[in-house]
Amino acid sequence: MPGDSQGPATTTVDVNGFPCRVWTKGSGPKLGFLAGLGGLPRWLPFLDKLAETRTVIVPSLPGYPGAMGHTELDTHLDWVLAVRQLIDKTGLAGADLAGASVGGAFAAEMAAIFPGHVRRLALIAPFGLFDDQEPAADPWAQRKEVLPGLMCASGEKWTALVAPPEGANSVEWPIEMTRAAEAAARAFWPLGDTGLRKRLGLIASPTLIVWGDRDALLPPSYAQKFATAINRASRVEIIAGAGHLAYLDQPETVARAVLGHFG
Repeated sequence: MPGDSQGPATTTVDVNGFPCRVWTKGSGPKLGFLAGLGGLPRWLPFLDKLAETRTVIVPSLPGYPGAMGHTELDTHLDWVLAVRQLIDKTGLAGADLAGASVGGAFAAEMAAIFPGHVRRLALIAPFGLFDDQEPAADPWAQRKEVLPGLMCASGEKWTALVAPPEGANSVEWPIEMTRAAEAAARAFWPLGDTGLRKRLGLIASPTLIVWGDRDALLPPSYAQKFATAINRASRVEIIAGAGHLAYLDQPETVARAVLGHFG
């Protein structure tokens, strides 16, 4: 169901007995997006660009803005199966799938473990690997004032993302943001290494790996680590002037790269 000219349509699906918000906008072939750290407190220009030619379906991961249920997910397998439910219940099985940051790690898991579920794959600075020679930063150990510069090349883009949306309860909103950080930590703390490297070679979907050249969280050199491990029709595109959440810093450039890959 397409959204209106201002924003997406909102529905929910049940995952393990908890509601998860699903945003849908646009027309054309389905394209799923799993968001990065912080989730999606609001609809983004990046998603609008995708929705110009695609039906964009954006399910919220458990515990992220718009969703609950992360406290039921105690193991990495729990998380993978929860994301599998999201893919199935939102009609994304067999569609193109993009994921960023923590969402990118889960998108890669879907393509590796359930190959029939992902037609083409786009990964935007995904979590899942850790190289002690080039260690990633720990987003859960940062002071509040440091985090924006860690997440985006333009820190104000992160600040705008996590600002209370219109109509949000001023008391509950900080709790919701804390819940999102806790959800990501349950899946990826302390090092973000989920053993994904062992499964990347199973990915058969043509894969695009996008990385911001100013990513202060995960070194841009990780892009080639992913490409080498997948080693099947994968290519890398480095986005100038973008940080970890490149789709916030350079929405049009990242959307163009993703749409170009999906064809």
